[in-house]
Amino acid sequence: MGYWQAIVDNTYLYPVRAQISPEASDMEGGREHEEKVEQAVAILRTISEDFTTPRNIRRAAKQSIDALMDESLSPGVRAANAISILDEISQDPNMPLPTRTKIWQVISILEGIKD
Repeated sequence: MGYWQAIVDNTYLYPVRAQISPEASDMEGGREHEEKVEQAVAILRTISEDFTTPRNIRRAAKQSIDALMDESLSPGVRAANAISILDEISQDPNMPLPTRTKIWQVISILEGIKD
């Protein structure tokens, strides 16, 4: 596994593939997953604390946060569980449009988490 770097030599850019050990790659993936989960939880907290949002939607946001924080499961399974909860509630006709947009944003973030 590796990533691309650019070496600058005067005015030219030369792409070079740098080698990364598998352990370092796994650590980077773990940090990336953590950052995505933190972003998703931050958005879900704003939804769950917004009292203009219907109670069932706030409850689903809290359940999604709980699903994302369950350390007994792998990151991909936690993300899939949260997506399932959010996808079901996103069909609610009583949901305010800004809240629906935030939920879609969270789903989009979580879809990037794979095992």
